[in-house]
Amino acid sequence: MAKEAFRGEVTQKVDSKARVSIPAAFRRILESEDTLTEETPRTRLYMIYGGKKRNFVECYSREGADILAAQIESMELGSLDRERAERDLIARSVMVDIEPDGRIVLPVKVREKMGFAEDDLKSGAEAVFVGVANRFKLYRKDVYEAVEDDDEDDVDPLARVGRNVKVS
Repeated sequence: MAKEAFRGEVTQKVDSKARVSIPAAFRRILESEDTLTEETPRTRLYMIYGGKKRNFVECYSREGADILAAQIESMELGSLDRERAERDLIARSVMVDIEPDGRIVLPVKVREKMGFAEDDLKSGAEAVFVGVANRFKLYRKDVYEAVEDDDEDDVDPLARVGRNVKVS
């Protein structure tokens, strides 16, 4: 698990060239979990766009991406679960360098996954960064707003945690 957790929701503008600023608090975590070298002088962000049913892009630090890859490598070789995890979580991902000004350019596959057409970018698109502890999710703003309103059962969120936490 990350030393510091990605937390909160931050809405950012996406410009006509598909550039977006990573929230400062998220950048600090990404920087702390990457090792810069001469070959890799910029902090990296790993963006996963796989998974048919996912309507977001999942983003990891270098350290977080390495942990996920190790978890997948520990799965049974040749199993259907491992093959699907390799395809959707490793092959369908892209590593992006964060620019010195804190921005990234959303790669084409990421834009496609998020549903950003060229016209959306020209008319002022927005993305929502959603921190979820060891990673964050990146949504198109209107998609995220629709997802957050789908809680129909009125169960208290802490009750959900209590039902699923294993006591040791």
